[in-house]
Amino acid sequence: MFRLLRTDLGRARLLLYAFILTAAIGVGWVGKQAWAVHGLTRGVGDTWFHDSAGRRWFRLDEQRHDVPIAAISPHLQHAFVAVEDHRFFRHPGVDPVAVARAIVRNVRAPGTVEGGSTITQQLARTLFLSNRRSYLRKGREAVLSLLIEAQLSKEQILELYLNRIYLSAGVYGVEAMSQRVFGKPARALSIAESALIAGLARAPATLSPWSNLDGAVARSHVVLARMRDAGFITEADVQAARAVRHRVRPYRSDSAGTHGYAKAYLRQRFRDEFGGDHPPDWRVDTTFNVALQDAAEAAVDSGLARLGTPGLQAALVAIDPATGNVLALVGGRDYQRSAFNRATRSRRQPGSAFKPFVFAAALERGLSPVSILTGLDRIAPQGPDEWTPRNVRDDAPASLTLRAALVESDNRAAAQLQQQVGTGRVLRIAERAGLDDLPDVPSLALGTGLVTPLALTTAFAVFPNGGYAVEPRDITRVVDADGATAETRAVVRTQVLSPEVAFQMVSMLEDVVGRGTGASARRLGVRGAVGGKTGTTDDFKDAWFVGFSSSLVVGVWVGFDDPKTMGKSAFGSRQALPIWADFMRRASRVRPARDFERPAGLHDEALCALSYRKPVDGCPLYTEYFKDGDDVPGQLCTLHEGSIRQRVARTVQGWWSEAGRRVRGIFR
Repeated sequence: MFRLLRTDLGRARLLLYAFILTAAIGVGWVGKQAWAVHGLTRGVGDTWFHDSAGRRWFRLDEQRHDVPIAAISPHLQHAFVAVEDHRFFRHPGVDPVAVARAIVRNVRAPGTVEGGSTITQQLARTLFLSNRRSYLRKGREAVLSLLIEAQLSKEQILELYLNRIYLSAGVYGVEAMSQRVFGKPARALSIAESALIAGLARAPATLSPWSNLDGAVARSHVVLARMRDAGFITEADVQAARAVRHRVRPYRSDSAGTHGYAKAYLRQRFRDEFGGDHPPDWRVDTTFNVALQDAAEAAVDSGLARLGTPGLQAALVAIDPATGNVLALVGGRDYQRSAFNRATRSRRQPGSAFKPFVFAAALERGLSPVSILTGLDRIAPQGPDEWTPRNVRDDAPASLTLRAALVESDNRAAAQLQQQVGTGRVLRIAERAGLDDLPDVPSLALGTGLVTPLALTTAFAVFPNGGYAVEPRDITRVVDADGATAETRAVVRTQVLSPEVAFQMVSMLEDVVGRGTGASARRLGVRGAVGGKTGTTDDFKDAWFVGFSSSLVVGVWVGFDDPKTMGKSAFGSRQALPIWADFMRRASRVRPARDFERPAGLHDEALCALSYRKPVDGCPLYTEYFKDGDDVPGQLCTLHEGSIRQRVARTVQGWWSEAGRRVRGIFR
């Protein structure tokens, strides 16, 4: 009996302690937030993005223009109040009627978290909370709203709200939106114009007047009806406003200064995670290197100026191969004229820039860089459309080593290699490296799938980093105004190729730059250990070069938004590679590279650089790398004369080879 009593008392004591602790934490939180709300009387801070060195780079809403409430049209004030919170001037921050309605809806649809938010609650969420829906967040939102109402007047609250609200296309605040849409200040807006802008708050992305004017106008009619019902305007005003044909100014980015594509990309990435609302005084740590971003924009600008083709676009992506960190990104010729980010959103055929993944699949299966592909002049048509690969030149040899085929970017060899290895194996390697949704077709080896420059560049990291697929990482950490970490993003790496195969591919892609289709990089001043691959699609619609050092992977695409030929001989080596080379020269001062590290599981052999056989006297030499199980060439080079002893040995090898061939013929 007494033991049970002591147990019950102990439990009660624990519950009491827990209640006291919870209450203390709650009081502490409320006190902290009350002080933060008091700070609003001195103005509102902003969320800052920091570069990879931890320096402040740009604000989240760089385009916002705060104005006093007196500089905002009464029509616009009334429009927002009518459609967003028609009891705004009568409630204490939380509207009991709206809350009751939200509870009923949540009960009818379990699992939802209905809003019922007042303008004050929306402001509280915008300034102090993330956009993630939960009952805990709604509770905090309500408390913050009461604190705001206790310290600020209704006019101050409405002013803050109208200056901070997100209205689409990266624009925050009614003054900036008014200037962008109608070319006039917010104080000069008519009833119809005010209704249009107020209507955007419901769905900024889908109701943008630049992409869905009809939808924005339809929503404005709802706003007009609400304004009439609230007594702000008459029925005659509604009919007159509905008859107005809006003249929206063409979209133009007001992104200040440089780095427009990179800033817009990072802002959108932040909004994707935290929503259109955002708090002040948060910190977003990014992976971008401002010096490399400057170099990327300069290389794209000078490269397109050199080409001199009106309307031609280019994209450049630079990442760290070890981590996947995005270091620089350029999405087009001019962000001011076109905000479409071709680096992340444009899906184009990579052409021969895809071939390295076919060759990597072959090496993984057990071939070596000097395995020989034969019968290249007898490749049969493949597929229902009788597709047959063709080379740029029709005088291609009948046999090639894998190394020579990649160096020369031979289409027949790539097609035969895909057939020999199996399309499924190639698709698996490509998908694991980050290239999704590629077609299962015979022409896959020639890059007939669709990729973005960011995806293809990231996939190439698998070669210089030792065989690891990396996920592109742009934001490393988000810290809220209290100094607490709201989110962190770790490096994600997955082994998809053996280190030995990855290094064999690096060696072959170095050869592409040394003496293949990428050789002009050396003439353009690129020094040090680098590799890469050109890419050109049918009718010269897309030009690529994706290359790397030990510290950078950089991809460049050049083409028109509406795919069309860039002209005769618009190869990747002429269109994209010079931009890549320009960037690499500039970047070498920021991120110097070292030689690629050979894994212990490889052994090297000196071979003739022309015949890919054992060298004789007079052969130009290169170093080939073999993994365990690879066939090492035993035959001597037949292209160079060699010494007397070597010529005799070569003759004997020839006799044995011929004898073996005849014996095999008998048993066939």
